[in-house]
Amino acid sequence: MTAVSRALLLCVPLILFAGAGALYTPFVGQPDEDGDIALSSLPPLPAWAAAPLPDFSVIRDTTERKAAFFSFLFPRIVLANSRILIERHYLETLRAKSELTEAERQWLAAHATRLRIDEAIGSDAQFALLEKRIGVIPPSLILAQAANESAWGTSRFATKGNNLFGQWCFSKGCGLVPLSRAAGASHEVASFASPYGSIRAYMTNLNRHPTYQLVRNLRQQSFQTNQPLSGVVLAGGLLGYSERGEDYVKEIRAMIRYNNLEFFDKQFQALIADQSPEHLLELATAPNAAALLPRNRGTSSTEQ
Repeated sequence: MTAVSRALLLCVPLILFAGAGALYTPFVGQPDEDGDIALSSLPPLPAWAAAPLPDFSVIRDTTERKAAFFSFLFPRIVLANSRILIERHYLETLRAKSELTEAERQWLAAHATRLRIDEAIGSDAQFALLEKRIGVIPPSLILAQAANESAWGTSRFATKGNNLFGQWCFSKGCGLVPLSRAAGASHEVASFASPYGSIRAYMTNLNRHPTYQLVRNLRQQSFQTNQPLSGVVLAGGLLGYSERGEDYVKEIRAMIRYNNLEFFDKQFQALIADQSPEHLLELATAPNAAALLPRNRGTSSTEQ
């Protein structure tokens, strides 16, 4: 462990129980921009997470533009997923307890509200649904959808609103008005303070919206059969993401395969092979984006 990591751990209070590992202390306050609920032992996002979207349109070479796009997004995906894993670890420690504190019950209630779960606090049913909805999303799926929905980071919604996935919002002024919005429609395309915020909101959407229950079911099946998460597999749950239905699923899967994005799934699995609280904390507080980049990668194909 580096000196920086040791210093971070000294600054971040972890409660240690003999034989039970590390527990994180809940902090139930205002959620962050994508609705997440904080843990007091999880420090604020590193400064680089707030960086705006680069201007990918100035990169004329297709292969270089793709590489820049993936290199910008992958560390932010790792950052978001590692923080989800920390939440999941904490959730598992709560499930093992015979009695919950009031702060712990509030944390469960806040997450249940965020993830649209209506079960008794601390019940087996609530824990089962929280475990199913507090889950990571494979990088290949995120990268393919981001490329597809944002025209490789060059769409109006991406460049003006940091929105990489076409997420809608429904209050006036919450985002950008689509130029082709139908008469009488009131939706806008959400704006985010950073691309990281868009990634986390997209992940929250897949983790809680009824339309994507199949995504969560496929993920759960992978866990139960000890299979690594696959973007190609989970893409099968995206039939409701686009009005194009099955054709959209086929296109996302083709983009994953064509651009060798499963490479990023393998890199992510290697990064989280150690799921100790200390290691997850290192990932969640990486001092710069480069610290989370893959070490090497094969060449990409031409644009899909």
